Amino acid sequence: MSMTQNFWFLVIGLLFSIFFFLEGFDFGVGMSVKGLAKDEEERDMLISSIGPHWDGNEVWLITAGGALFASFPMWYASLFSGFYLILLFVLIALIFRGVSFEFRSRMHTARGRNIWEWASTIGSFCAPFLLGMLFTAMVKGMPIDKAGDISASFTDYVNWFSIVGGVAVALLCLLHGLNFIRLKTTGELRKRALAYAKPLYWVLYAGEVVFAVLVYVYTDFFEDKPLSTLLILVAIVALSVIAHVGTLLDHEKLSFFSTGLTLVGIVVLLFNGLYPRVMIANNPKFSILAADASSSPYTLHIMTIVTVSILPIVLVYFIWSYWVFRKRIQTKGVTHAE
Repeated sequence: MSMTQNFWFLVIGLLFSIFFFLEGFDFGVGMSVKGLAKDEEERDMLISSIGPHWDGNEVWLITAGGALFASFPMWYASLFSGFYLILLFVLIALIFRGVSFEFRSRMHTARGRNIWEWASTIGSFCAPFLLGMLFTAMVKGMPIDKAGDISASFTDYVNWFSIVGGVAVALLCLLHGLNFIRLKTTGELRKRALAYAKPLYWVLYAGEVVFAVLVYVYTDFFEDKPLSTLLILVAIVALSVIAHVGTLLDHEKLSFFSTGLTLVGIVVLLFNGLYPRVMIANNPKFSILAADASSSPYTLHIMTIVTVSILPIVLVYFIWSYWVFRKRIQTKGVTHAE
């Protein structure tokens, strides 16, 4: 593989990592709307805490998909056609979650607001769950032919590994969201988020053990890259423990950044095991290699120049936007997210 091909493989992984770190807590807050908040004022606080950010955070998923299309068109074609239904359901979940904020703010009855609050909660759970299923099913291996086309059955998509992967990602997003709520709110809502988070870490530990076992059983990660796979899994567990300690000590930032980095660790684990492939076939000779799936060297060169020039500016803007909206949401004068 050339240097630019390796660079763009890393860029795709970086974009998905940023997406899960930033959008992960949005999903977690959305999941908490009906379970954590006890009244309309608290639900207003939760939605307002992500109001300035959620739509911008979603852009990282669009950017990752666009970068995938431009840099590895064969990867994009095989992935998006083979996982079309899952991606369609992800899109539906994101649409319902997005419009729920606007529609809820326009409802004049408690029943109407309740409908869109449930849309937010369900959409916020389904999106990370389905994305977790997609990525774990992808690295398990799919029935791919020599043309790169996927002809899969239901169990290729829905199996123990993909279900556990989906649950693990959704649970991490929920914990990430609870830690963000602790950063952004005050009073009883913040205390409740802390109380809800504490027992969930024990569920997370059990899930991580099961996930590690299934990685060993269903993938070739330990066979091809035993040391790096083991080290990344250890890092994922260590970050979870650090987040748990931060929760027990009520250290908000430590908990928040640790759960976010745990999500990043999962992306790193999957991309590490995937490389130098971009799609894993049940028959190894039909696996799609990054070197064969990429655009021309000239295209990658031009894209690299543009990305290196623009990405730092985008990152600075995102950091600035979070700094501007860094203050906690107060219990009075809360506005709806639009």
